[in-house]
Amino acid sequence: MSAARYGLPRVITMSSLPRRLEFFYDLLSPYSWLGFEVLCRYQNLWNVSLQLRPSFLAQIIKDSGDLRPLFVPPKRKYLKDELQYLAEFYQVPLAIPRDVRGVLIDKGSLDAMRFLSCVEMKNPKMLEKVSRELWMRVWSRDEDITEPQSILAAAEKAGLSEMQAKYLLEKSSTDEVKTKLRETTNIACKYGVASFFLSASCFASWNGGSWQCGEIPLEL
Repeated sequence: MSAARYGLPRVITMSSLPRRLEFFYDLLSPYSWLGFEVLCRYQNLWNVSLQLRPSFLAQIIKDSGDLRPLFVPPKRKYLKDELQYLAEFYQVPLAIPRDVRGVLIDKGSLDAMRFLSCVEMKNPKMLEKVSRELWMRVWSRDEDITEPQSILAAAEKAGLSEMQAKYLLEKSSTDEVKTKLRETTNIACKYGVASFFLSASCFASWNGGSWQCGEIPLEL
């Protein structure tokens, strides 16, 4: 169902029981970070049980045949102003990296997303905090998220011990974790990122590359 009006997002449900909501995301998407923070902030108010699903955006873009906003001049021109406005509106400390192309194209997010998939599998209670720290590195402090030491630093800042972080980093290169990320990405390819899946119902707020702000009443 379409947004009723623009403003603070709100999910209206008809049930007192929390409904499971899946959020598919990649660290390279600043819009996904905005969506992530809004969902984490309001999940109790909206009466949903949030399930974070790390995915690999580069594969989704490849499979869909879409162009990254960076390669679409009208979108590229609009991107910075829109992100600054949304960051201020949602009070998220987002700042555009100096070398956006280097972040999005040259470096990518594969190793970081495999690490998050491993956290999802082995220590899911830490997934929100680790995801946030990695987002803070790349989209707030303009720091690396591709090198092992960068990933370890984010994991430890999120609250994992050095031993736990190193264990997860080691496991993130296993076939089990690679398969997990690939399977989750295949599901996301069907619907697009960032998207939300609420039990059997689905609604998306990835409106051609931008975060859609508004009330979203759901018929459950």
